[in-house]
Amino acid sequence: MPKKHIERNISQLTANTVALVLAGGKGSRLKALTTWRAKPAVPFGGKFRIIDFPLSNCINSGIRRISVVTQYKSHSLQRHLQRGWSFLSGQFGEFLEVLPAQQRRGEGWYEGTADAIYQNLDIIRHYDPEYIVVLAGDHIYKMDYGKMIAAHANKGADITVGCIPVSLKEASDFGVMAVNQEDRIVEFAEKPEKPKPMQDDPSKALASMGIYVFTAEYLRNRLLEDASNKNSTHDFGHDLIPAAILHDNAFAFSFVNANTGAPGYWRDVGTVDAYWEANINLATLDPELNMYDADWPIWTQQEQLAPAKFAFDDDERRGMAVDSLVSGGCLITGATIRNSVLFSNVRAHSYSKIEDSVILPDVTIGRSCRLKKCVVDKGSIIPEGTVIGENLEEDARRFYVSETGIVLVTPDMLGQALHTV
Repeated sequence: MPKKHIERNISQLTANTVALVLAGGKGSRLKALTTWRAKPAVPFGGKFRIIDFPLSNCINSGIRRISVVTQYKSHSLQRHLQRGWSFLSGQFGEFLEVLPAQQRRGEGWYEGTADAIYQNLDIIRHYDPEYIVVLAGDHIYKMDYGKMIAAHANKGADITVGCIPVSLKEASDFGVMAVNQEDRIVEFAEKPEKPKPMQDDPSKALASMGIYVFTAEYLRNRLLEDASNKNSTHDFGHDLIPAAILHDNAFAFSFVNANTGAPGYWRDVGTVDAYWEANINLATLDPELNMYDADWPIWTQQEQLAPAKFAFDDDERRGMAVDSLVSGGCLITGATIRNSVLFSNVRAHSYSKIEDSVILPDVTIGRSCRLKKCVVDKGSIIPEGTVIGENLEEDARRFYVSETGIVLVTPDMLGQALHTV
């Protein structure tokens, strides 16, 4: 069968675009997973970090001038960017830069998403872009930004907002909009208590993906106006987008699957439940997100690790994994892994059983342990004979248990002061 041609929207438009990735969020809904790292730095998918997905979208879309705006607990994120994203060449005008809070306004951190861009206006002006793509650094998806930039340019838009249908229950966590037949945004509410349903599907609302395309000069002028407004919260969703609807050309761009026309895969893995579900789905036979797509690779830091190894083949002591992702450096010596995701350098010892679990890098699981529906944070050492996930009432005394019964385990919860010694 001939290889399917994938249309790319790489053009002069993307060459004249700068991407600003907002990666300073704390991600408090991920609980202890973000105690020591920013949400975009949280590991995902066996070998990646969450931020690798929007960054890879930039590279695959032909946008090779990228600035990552950081703030909260950024060391882990910056180290990952330095080690895994240093391949862009300044000789060709390419770059990936990290922009910490500039304290341009007062002495504090960024006051909102718009303020994060405003504080870096002098740097952005030096890039002299025609278009600016503003991205959230904490979502999982694959998207050709070139199509969105082209739609923005063709309509003469000032701002274009990426959007996708979500359930009414989920919609309160997002900006929700209504559009007319020309996709012009006519209403917008940031995280409304009662989201407005879509006209053609009352069970869903049209939600902002946190992806914006701006004409550069327009964005600069609006940010300067917003900075002087003492009543503003200096946020895109609360302030700039509602103002743009009233006074400027604000359009929506629907994110759809290029093959089916259905809404594309996009996940805000902002809760422990959503994070667990999105990871576990990758281990299924036909996952919603294709990680083996050679036409749209996900770039990341490639550690030099030995292949995963499975040892022992006795009936009660068989090193094996079924319906699972197992990354490099893992040693599965006599343990059984089912429907799980194991990140790099996991050690799972004899007679242990791991089911429906997400095990982050450098975790050691002792002998005769049983783990079910767990997320185990990086560096945890699970003592021999530990049972987690079978008695949630007991688990809740030591660990975090989510609404759907996912157990989050961290070194601190185990009494292992990994980050403070």
